[in-house]
Amino acid sequence: MIAPAQDKEPGQVTADQQKQNKADRQLTQQIRKAVEADKTLSMAAHNVTIVSRDGTVTLKGSVKTDEEKKAIEDKATELAGAGKVTSEITVAPSSSK
Repeated sequence: MIAPAQDKEPGQVTADQQKQNKADRQLTQQIRKAVEADKTLSMAAHNVTIVSRDGTVTLKGSVKTDEEKKAIEDKATELAGAGKVTSEITVAPSSSK
């Protein structure tokens, strides 16, 4: 299986780089549960990649709206702490014509 182009850039954080220490695993799980519990978010938002490394969280993926992006970033910041979240989330262009 070939990784998406966005994951091939040097220095990019990918899910396989998730640290296996208990604190990082728990942080990722807590953020994932908070995102999945928010039923106002789209399936795309529920599928955002969350990677925790040494207490710092990276969010990746595409969502439908700026509101979804902000909601996920806010949940991650609430759990990880201010200054501990890097968001690489993009808002997909609207397909309505």
